[in-house]
Amino acid sequence: MMNVMRSFRETLFSARNVLILTGSGVSAESGVPTFRGAEGLWRTYRAESLATPEAFAANPSLVWQFYEYRRDLVSKVKPNKAHEALAAFEDRFLREGKKITVLTQNVDGLHQKAGSKNVLELHGNLYKTRCTKCKEVLVNETVPICPALALSGDCNFKEKPPSIPKEDLPKCEHEGCRGLLRPHIVWFGENLDQSILDQAQEAIDSCDACLIVGTSSIVYPAAMFAPQVATRGIPVAEFNLETTPATRQFQYHFQGPCTITVPEALAP
Repeated sequence: MMNVMRSFRETLFSARNVLILTGSGVSAESGVPTFRGAEGLWRTYRAESLATPEAFAANPSLVWQFYEYRRDLVSKVKPNKAHEALAAFEDRFLREGKKITVLTQNVDGLHQKAGSKNVLELHGNLYKTRCTKCKEVLVNETVPICPALALSGDCNFKEKPPSIPKEDLPKCEHEGCRGLLRPHIVWFGENLDQSILDQAQEAIDSCDACLIVGTSSIVYPAAMFAPQVATRGIPVAEFNLETTPATRQFQYHFQGPCTITVPEALAP
């Protein structure tokens, strides 16, 4: 293992353009549950009831309460040692005139909280909103996002969340708009943002080393990214609790908690 780690570090530190792909595994070690790991009442709902455009159109109160529960939960957790190691690695590489791109499937913003700068969010961000009327996307880190959602951080409603009138849900602040806001999240059935995909493809095509951190390599299109890199003969290192369907395609695999393996691999 030491020889493998030494080989990886030599390869990595000679690179000039590194792509880092991250998934829910890295945030799980901060205490962020996966989408299907919600607690209490929310465990009784199917994803299609909470994370589709149709669900939001039919019941924006329910959907907003679920997302406020998630916003409240994530607001209380901190970046872990893996997030911090990735951010410190990026900082060192930037000072050396090199490039790092973090391409994440996570929506929690923990990479940015840790200090990562060049982050592409494939699935959006819990702390961004999009107006359903004027389409403007804004950062909103206020928890609760509006008074009517003040109790939504409590996942243990006795029966079901109360129905909140649409006029009391988050609204666009632009005078003359006041459209209903929605979470800036890519829901099931929606396409990923094309500009993000274009930037992701550029990073995939130009990188000379790639790290995969805490992702199962089964969610598309992200599951295709590292294999694309590997087919170009570029070294890919996978950091995960277990092997994945793509592991055999990669030059390196480091098994174990990301909070242990990633800091070791990226230490100065």
